[in-house]
Amino acid sequence: MDLDQIKANASEAESFLKMIANKNRLMILCSLVDKECSVNELNQSVPLTQSALSQHLAALRKAGMVSTRRQAQTIFYSVTDVRVKQIIEKMYEFFCATE
Repeated sequence: MDLDQIKANASEAESFLKMIANKNRLMILCSLVDKECSVNELNQSVPLTQSALSQHLAALRKAGMVSTRRQAQTIFYSVTDVRVKQIIEKMYEFFCATE
């Protein structure tokens, strides 16, 4: 491992990991890994108040991890950062997959 390269990117890595370290944001991202969802669909799998859910989604959008698509009055969210998909899949292997 190149420690100088790691040092140069440590702040970016820290910010990335902080975003997914929150259990609610992690569950939102897990829900979005394979499909886009509306806020109502997300609210079924991540039981938060709509205000709290919207705040987490705004933070994820600001971080560039998710994007939105509007269809009439419904806003759909999806994961746009391939690193998110990769790390969620790896975390699933480590913590959820049965052997």
